[in-house]
Amino acid sequence: MSKVLVLNCGSSSVKYRLYDDDRVLTKGTVERVGEPDGGPPDHAAAVRQILAGLDLSGLTVVGHRVVHGGRRFTAPALVDDAVLAAIADLVPLAPLHNPANLAGIEMARAALPQVPQVAVFDTAFHHTLPESAATYAIDRDTAQRYGVRRYGFHGTSHSYVSRRTAELLNRPYAEVNTISLHLGNGASACAIAGGRSVATSMGMSPLEGLVMGTRSGDLDPTIVFHLRREGGLGVDEIDDLLNHRSGLLGLTGVNDMREVLARRADGDEAATLAFDVYCRRITEYVGAYYALLGRVDAVTFTAGVGEHAAPVRAAALTGLTRLGITVDADRNTGSGDRLISPDGAEVAVCVIGTDEEREIARAARAVVNAT
Repeated sequence: MSKVLVLNCGSSSVKYRLYDDDRVLTKGTVERVGEPDGGPPDHAAAVRQILAGLDLSGLTVVGHRVVHGGRRFTAPALVDDAVLAAIADLVPLAPLHNPANLAGIEMARAALPQVPQVAVFDTAFHHTLPESAATYAIDRDTAQRYGVRRYGFHGTSHSYVSRRTAELLNRPYAEVNTISLHLGNGASACAIAGGRSVATSMGMSPLEGLVMGTRSGDLDPTIVFHLRREGGLGVDEIDDLLNHRSGLLGLTGVNDMREVLARRADGDEAATLAFDVYCRRITEYVGAYYALLGRVDAVTFTAGVGEHAAPVRAAALTGLTRLGITVDADRNTGSGDRLISPDGAEVAVCVIGTDEEREIARAARAVVNAT
């Protein structure tokens, strides 16, 4: 038996899973952390509450999601004081997430001093990006001084989903080229060649790339300067606009794709435009990543929108038939992990439910077994 606890501390929530080998013993989410009249006052209190309600006898390791590992962490790390200090040093690159991740680790270490703690980094999966993919074309000295480069995110999800894709196709992981589309409130695309990330849409932060629930995704950087000079907006205001008041929310007033789809079905012009912008961006990335990979074995949709929004899957891949990418309308309306491409399609189109916590548990277990 290998009993593993996974703690996933978000900006205002803590998700937890307790595994016995691959079997989930219990799971849950503590929400509204730190919110007025909400849940626990902070992440430490939330983790304390979770630990108090679990049977942790026989626990072998605690795995923690950490959003940003910078260039230092290219694999999961056994937590010690030096690792904690390094994660703290990376807070400027992930100011909303790394502090919450740190609080969870520190609380778990204090409460379970004899149990190994392992940090699993969202960015680590993307350490295989070639320098040509990770490098922005700005002054080299400035970029190095301030850590400006593409790091990529959702790595734990892309890792899990690409591995599950190979299993679904009954092929060795190292032989499968996949374009993974993690479409949730946050969204990213990733080109994966035989288990290695070679391109990903999120960059130095999770703002770049696909259209998201509240984030703009790709845009001309001049927009920032224009809003500052012509609109008089401050840096923090622009930051808030692009991260929290853009994307689907900015285009329609709602950030939930289910509501956007419902409004689109009723003929709402704003929702129709938002849907078209959202899907067109995905199409552009799929085409670009196909060119980078040279050969694509599968396009896989995952996360809330990717798993449940059939119209998005169909529209995002429309027009790619010449590349061997086709969605079968009947299969697209099903449920569960499955193929939604026609029999004999050159490129398999898959829907796979992501399971970041299971991937974190697998990685944490591997670190402990290797020590």
